[in-house]
Amino acid sequence: MSLNAHVEQLKKKHESLSAAVEAAQRAPGVDTLDVADLKKQKLRVKEEITRLSS
Repeated sequence: MSLNAHVEQLKKKHESLSAAVEAAQRAPGVDTLDVADLKKQKLRVKEEITRLSS
């Protein structure tokens, strides 16, 4: 897999996690720890994208 393809895959994963975070925050009764975990995953993906893009 080329570097560009990997970065694009990470961007799609980041968008997916972003949507999951938004949905979880709107849903009643969602555990805040679950939302925090999703946000941490999203941040790790974003940091990886930044690291690979620079």
